[in-house]
This record gives sequence, structure tokens and C-alpha cells, in this order.
Amino acid sequence: MAMVMSLGAETPVVIFSKTSCCMSHSIIILIRKYGANTTVHELDQHPNGQQLERELEALGRKTSTPAVFIGKQLIGGANEVMSLHVKGKLIPLLLEAKAIWV
Repeated sequence: MAMVMSLGAETPVVIFSKTSCCMSHSIIILIRKYGANTTVHELDQHPNGQQLERELEALGRKTSTPAVFIGKQLIGGANEVMSLHVKGKLIPLLLEAKAIWV
């Protein structure tokens, strides 16, 4: 899990994705809509993609993508991010992580 946690802490918003995953693409667009710069690691193109997938699964991710880190914390996948968005909690979380500014 060391590699995932290290990569997940490199910027305020880190998303582990796959180029073929439409949900990953949707979450990336949603977060970028608020002005956040996201670091995206495409697991199917990353040299250590299979290892990263195993580490994400070890962290409890049933499906490895999307896996979203905000403020160095694993938030979860598309369901968790959309839930935060609908509840009005995504923007405050991005602000707290200094991923966006007012």
C-alpha cells in the first residue's frame, strides 16, 4: 500500500483511473469543474498499474477505479464522491485540502 499512499499524497487531488472507465472520466470532469487541478494515474498505462490495483484492493476498493484521494485521504470511488457532491460537502473538502480557492 506504500506506493498508492505515496502517490495519493503528492497533490491535493489524486485520482486512480483507467482510460476505459467512464465513471473515472465523469469524476475527473466533476472535480475539475470546480477548478481543482487533479493528478490522474491511469492504471492501464502506468508501469506499476497492476501493483497499484492490488494495493487499492487491499485498501478496501472493490473495484480499483476510480479511487479518489483528497487532502491525502482516500475518499473512495464514484459513489462516495457523488454523495459528497449531492450533500454539498465536496467543495468544502476541496477547499480544506487547498485544491481550490475562493
